[in-house]
Amino acid sequence: MSRFHYTARGPNGQVQGTQEAASAAALAGDLRARGWVPLTIREDVLQAAKAAQAVNAPAWMAPKVTQTDVMLLSKQIHTLFKAGVPILRALAGLQETATNPTLRKVIGDLRGDLESGLELSSAMARHPKVFDSFFVAMVRVGEASGKLEEVFMRMTEHLEFEMFMSQQVKSALRYPTFVVIAMAVAIGVINVMVIPSFAGVFKSLGSDLPVPTQILVATSNFTLEHGWSMLGAFVVAFLFWTRWRKSPQGRPIWDALVLRMPLVGPIVHKAAIARFTRAFSLSLRAGVPLERALSGVALTADNAHLTKCIEGMRERIMRGEALASAAAGTGVFTPLVLQMIAVGEETGMLDELLDDVGEMYANDVQYALKTLSQQIEPILIFFMGGLVLLLALGVFLPMWNLGGATMGK
Repeated sequence: MSRFHYTARGPNGQVQGTQEAASAAALAGDLRARGWVPLTIREDVLQAAKAAQAVNAPAWMAPKVTQTDVMLLSKQIHTLFKAGVPILRALAGLQETATNPTLRKVIGDLRGDLESGLELSSAMARHPKVFDSFFVAMVRVGEASGKLEEVFMRMTEHLEFEMFMSQQVKSALRYPTFVVIAMAVAIGVINVMVIPSFAGVFKSLGSDLPVPTQILVATSNFTLEHGWSMLGAFVVAFLFWTRWRKSPQGRPIWDALVLRMPLVGPIVHKAAIARFTRAFSLSLRAGVPLERALSGVALTADNAHLTKCIEGMRERIMRGEALASAAAGTGVFTPLVLQMIAVGEETGMLDELLDDVGEMYANDVQYALKTLSQQIEPILIFFMGGLVLLLALGVFLPMWNLGGATMGK
């Protein structure tokens, strides 16, 4: 699609404007269909050059479509649908105003697919890096139920919640990460530069060195002799661990271990439950059948172990088991969630109760993340205090012993 500037004569006189079209001839036909007579049609040269540059740029240089971009797109589509704008006109306006070249190309592809007869959900499914399976499934449900406007509103709220959680996690881990990095750098500098300078002094004392000093000297010597080997081994081990953690076999095991970690585990568990209950509620409100809803929301937990448990829960439901019983059989849901599911099944208000549970756990996670730094701080202070104590004893004890021996003479 290219952008064209045009002037035309209409019923009320001459008009001018800008519009995207496949070609100048296509734009002329569109103007005639409105009852206007095209006078001039001129392609936007600057926009065409930018589009060509974006197309010819290597894939790794193209800007990625972020979660913020998708959230804003969902919100804009909801607003345009609410105003009664047809989908093709809505996408044309969004493509024209998009600032991300990659997103602009994706919207253009959506328009082309819709014009060729594809449904919006099928067109979005062709861009899995931009629209995940849950997003596509919800759009497909909106198309089937005629509730696309509501679906995009709910997806906007869902993506806003996901972004908020991500920002809270980054904010909570910023200070502890900085402290840990500073400690690692300090230990490296001490082992490589400080302790070797004192080693000659310690040897000249001629007496037995205290245990803290022996530990420091031995650690420093080991670092100097095998430092590069240790660094290489660490890098290789980290790469293997990263590959294993992302593999289909390793990810469920690692995610299960994360849930059992102190401090972090309960937060991850509550956040996963909040995502699941909110997404499950959204699916049920949109009219998705129970089994299909579980299939669609299983991945929203963002934890392979929980995803596997939810998929097992769906299989038990398909065998005729009640939802509350199937959820209890997974062993991953809290008593509160199980109670709300049971009450929701009895009262027919499952979607509302799940939404309430998701909101409650989201608030709990928000509070836990705000206090996470305060919980980690005593642990960091303990390790920093132990490091400083070891350094102080290792450096000054030999000097005190030498001073005592000198005074004794």
